[in-house]
Amino acid sequence: MSVTDASAAGRAKAAPAIRFPLWAQHLLVFACFIAIWEAAVQFNWVSALILPSPFAVVGAWWDLAIVRGIIWSHFFVTLTEVLVGFAIGASFGVGIAVISAINPIFRRLVQPYMVALQVTPRIAIAPIIVAWLGFGMEPKIAIAAIICFFPMFINALTGLMQVDYENQEMFDSMRATKWQVFRHLQLPGAMPVIMAGFKTSISLALIGAIVGEFVSASEGIGVLIQRFSFQLLLPQAFASLIMLTFMGLVLYFMATFADRRIVYWQHEDLVARISKKARARHSDLLGKRSA
Repeated sequence: MSVTDASAAGRAKAAPAIRFPLWAQHLLVFACFIAIWEAAVQFNWVSALILPSPFAVVGAWWDLAIVRGIIWSHFFVTLTEVLVGFAIGASFGVGIAVISAINPIFRRLVQPYMVALQVTPRIAIAPIIVAWLGFGMEPKIAIAAIICFFPMFINALTGLMQVDYENQEMFDSMRATKWQVFRHLQLPGAMPVIMAGFKTSISLALIGAIVGEFVSASEGIGVLIQRFSFQLLLPQAFASLIMLTFMGLVLYFMATFADRRIVYWQHEDLVARISKKARARHSDLLGKRSA
């Protein structure tokens, strides 16, 4: 037997590698993270006044969310600010991008102001917006809308301007109107880029709402984090932060779900599933034709 055959036989006899499912790998990493965190507190590597125990955080969350239930009213205030602010900012961003893509003169006029708005730190204008709109939900909604406006604008404009030259020539040869070109060529081609901006902007809207609550507010998750931090109640502050993280994850997965449904042709697994369902639905008709 040659050396090559021997090595091949050895590989064949080798035990197959043990593979854990992806969810088990994530769970293992999370468990290791919690164990290291708890050990750092228990062995005084980090002071409990700076980093509370994960069990203390869970206990604080249970008290705030289940026993007293005071966190939910603040949760839904922040969620409302994020959703309304995102709806306003995204609508204006996409609307101005559409007009800019159709009208080059409007695009040249409005572009310097869009860039100026982007380079201006939104945290710096937050106190001014609060002075203009008062201390209710309006300034938080406005800050969220301003922060998420530019990503939606630039993504939508970039997608609408990236038109395939050959497809454009085909539409021109068919004497398509501007509306037909926009509806059947520009908009479908731009949707993947627009949806990417959608996922980015909804996360930025959450940041904008929290910034507004830090500046001046009486309700919201940002208010709870600020109050508990000032009182050195860090388990409660971390529990509020967990609720904020949960909100961000829910919003991101909602955006991802919308992306998979709206631009389904960008996801091969979804296209294969739709094709399989279509074949199963029309299998009888195909069988009759073949017969």
